[in-house]
Amino acid sequence: MPRTPLDQPSFLPMTRAEMDRLGWAELDVLLVTGDAYVDHPSFGAPLLGRWLVANGYRTGLVAQPRWELAAGEPGDVEAMGRPRLFAGVTAGALDSMLAHYTAFRKKRSDDAYTPGGRAGSRPNRASIVYTNLVRRAFPGLPVVLGGVEASLRRASHYDFWSQGLRRSILFDSKASAVLYGMAEHSLLAVAEELDRLAEEGGDVASVWERIPGAVYARKAGDLPEGVNAEDVLELPSHEAIAADHTLLLKATRLLERHVHQDRQVAVQQSGDRMAVLNPPGPGLEGEALDALYALPFSRSAHPSYKEPIPAEEMIRGSLNIHRGCAGGCSFCTLALHQGRRIRSRSAKSALDEAKGLAGVKGFTGSVSDVGGPSANMWGARCEGDMASCQRASCLTPKICKHFKVDQGAFVDLLRQVARVPGVRHVRVASGWRMDLGLADKPALARMIREFTGGQAKVAPEHLNPKVLRLMRKPAFSVFEEFVEFFGRESGKAGKEQYVVPYLMSAFPGCTEQDMHDMADWFADRGWRPSQVQCFIPLPGTAAAAMYFAGTDLDGNPLHVADTDAERLRQHAILGREGESRPSGRGAGGKGAGRPGGRTGEHSPRGANAGARPGRRSGEPGRDGNLHPEGRGKSSPAAPRKAGAGQPGGRRGGRHGGGRGKP
Repeated sequence: MPRTPLDQPSFLPMTRAEMDRLGWAELDVLLVTGDAYVDHPSFGAPLLGRWLVANGYRTGLVAQPRWELAAGEPGDVEAMGRPRLFAGVTAGALDSMLAHYTAFRKKRSDDAYTPGGRAGSRPNRASIVYTNLVRRAFPGLPVVLGGVEASLRRASHYDFWSQGLRRSILFDSKASAVLYGMAEHSLLAVAEELDRLAEEGGDVASVWERIPGAVYARKAGDLPEGVNAEDVLELPSHEAIAADHTLLLKATRLLERHVHQDRQVAVQQSGDRMAVLNPPGPGLEGEALDALYALPFSRSAHPSYKEPIPAEEMIRGSLNIHRGCAGGCSFCTLALHQGRRIRSRSAKSALDEAKGLAGVKGFTGSVSDVGGPSANMWGARCEGDMASCQRASCLTPKICKHFKVDQGAFVDLLRQVARVPGVRHVRVASGWRMDLGLADKPALARMIREFTGGQAKVAPEHLNPKVLRLMRKPAFSVFEEFVEFFGRESGKAGKEQYVVPYLMSAFPGCTEQDMHDMADWFADRGWRPSQVQCFIPLPGTAAAAMYFAGTDLDGNPLHVADTDAERLRQHAILGREGESRPSGRGAGGKGAGRPGGRTGEHSPRGANAGARPGRRSGEPGRDGNLHPEGRGKSSPAAPRKAGAGQPGGRRGGRHGGGRGKP
């Protein structure tokens, strides 16, 4: 039964004293996160906490709790007492392993989600560590895992950091359940079910089969009541994948279908138990999504912090107006976490949030981003039958005839935001989907001329046709056409503007010769790309399965750069080597193929045209979660540990097939 909404506090309580000021004798729900507490809708735990309060549940937040405690020492998770219903745990906006290590296994020295930007305020594999903290503090309390780290590890997956196969994080963490994807519906359903049990009594274990997007454990072969065996999507077992690595390809493709079609229960056996994965459910959209973003976020860090939090600065003036990405790129986690279905806020909701920015401390009048995982997918919809769709991408190898989007309406929204009192500039910092943009050139021209802000982030990723097919990316000719169109429209507007291409080295199927070919293309145009990232096989992705198996998705053998030595060589071709290449051949000037700028005018950056400063959107983490710069996709790293990434470490020898250690 729905509860009466509570008054929203200025901040969710983090201490007993804050609870007392609110008149709360106890919490209903405790949320534990690996991020510092910034009360902004781009931070998952505060977003969910305010959502629960709006639905009548007293919710407190523990941010970046200490995890190395002496025997008997009280922990931070105990500060507000035992919650009445359950605890929710997330590693934060980034996977903790990606947050800690660079692509070349070096420890990062900073963390944008921590006061002062310092690294070391969250543990490795934070989801597992935090779950154990809660279980020790509150024996018998249900604990649900969420966020991108847990979501991507909901089934057996290749783990780059332990160089082996790991089973579902459900089993390693001993959590009651994992809630994958965008969890507003599922988290509220957990609160309502456990609230009902607290009043009426009953078995907590029976709750999870009624929760959309939940992963929970049962005895192997014991299907939930009412689920027919013929309707179940059965993934290869953990043991079968350990014995035959190509089965991870099958499991990954089935998981992609499971999320997109949203109609079946999936199961995966691991030893004498099995993980049961409920379909994701509808997710918030329409008025419900608008209501979520209308909650009174302060858009600032909790007042207890004495040092600035870099991520707060990055997202202060940004508007996140849609969820999901139709691209389905094989290296990206967006489709597995947020889904390929686009869920958009209304124009009124976005404008209301823009109007509220004027009163935010530190807002300068510049809206730094209006977008989402991809800038120009706002309002997109599928007019086909998603429940029967067999495509892995809505956009490649060509845009699906059922995928519809009015990009002119998006540009109209940008113009409306620009007219809001107190707003001086509006920019689109999220990555632009080039193939969609070129399908509506009038709208693209307006975006280039009015809302670029000096640079447009696009992701051609590679030049080689085979590699691009493996990535599920458009042909390189799409990038060439986009650069030409961008330069022409920038010239018409009399603006010096740049294309910032995101490129990737060491992707499965990519050879050193392929990297040389790509480097030659850019060098011939006097262009030195600055945004080159080395591939990391992120858990749950199709690209990680290809890396682990050494084959493409159809089982054909692939060259895989699986040693540090070759990965470094490939990366250096566009990295260090690219910086020392001759820059003369046609840099700037007419006909040079220069990205943007006034037609025929020499850029003050000369051969650096298109290489403006600015890291990949959301770096670190090509992880599909919420990111400070445009909430896009990125792909960091792995730890330095004995044996990691050395010859044979990908899938064979002593590292192959095991579960790995937490």
